[in-house]
Amino acid sequence: MANKQKNKNSLHKQKKSNTALYVVLGVVIAAIVVFIVLAKTAHNDSKIDYSGQPVLGDKSASVKIVEFGDYKCPYCKNFTLSAFPQIDKEIVKKGKASFYFFNYPFINNDSTRSSRFAEAVYKELGNDAFWKFHEKLYAAQPDDRKYEQIDYFTEDKLVKVLRETASKEDADKVLAAFRASKSAKASDKDVKIANKLGVESTPAIFVNGKQFKGKTLEDLKKMVEKASE
Repeated sequence: MANKQKNKNSLHKQKKSNTALYVVLGVVIAAIVVFIVLAKTAHNDSKIDYSGQPVLGDKSASVKIVEFGDYKCPYCKNFTLSAFPQIDKEIVKKGKASFYFFNYPFINNDSTRSSRFAEAVYKELGNDAFWKFHEKLYAAQPDDRKYEQIDYFTEDKLVKVLRETASKEDADKVLAAFRASKSAKASDKDVKIANKLGVESTPAIFVNGKQFKGKTLEDLKKMVEKASE
């Protein structure tokens, strides 16, 4: 009887020990899964260097929205002139996220010229001047789709658009910087980031490094809210 009781106690202790082991293993596995998910998110966001980029809203905001765009892209034009004002009103101006623009010129040779000229505006005249030019340049994009493959945004045309919001002196300063290729590196940097993220078309929207797949403003607001949690 004594041996049976001893064996029973030993078995009971072993079961308790196994249960404790399973609990510990469960906690460890859960921690590893969480770490992998967080690490993957951080890795995606780490591909985006936000420094030295045109931005609207609070740069210190925990949620960052990025648009990759081409100034020759008609969908980008529609996004900038029609969709973005609501994003600015409902998300950016309410402090829920900051908004960045990155170049991804791929449609035609004047896509690259436009992106580098816009970067020159940003570098020479500052953030506010950039966003004014940014909107004016999209507004100047022809509605006829045939112009996508025509060298439309010539140097003269870009200067003319800039003169709508800047003085002749400032426009000359931007043109000199553009001609000296001072802005090429910044535009090329954007393209490298886009390639790392797998951008294939424009406009491409990312929220904290994760591509937005939704279709409506409400979808974007939900993604921003989730990213802020």
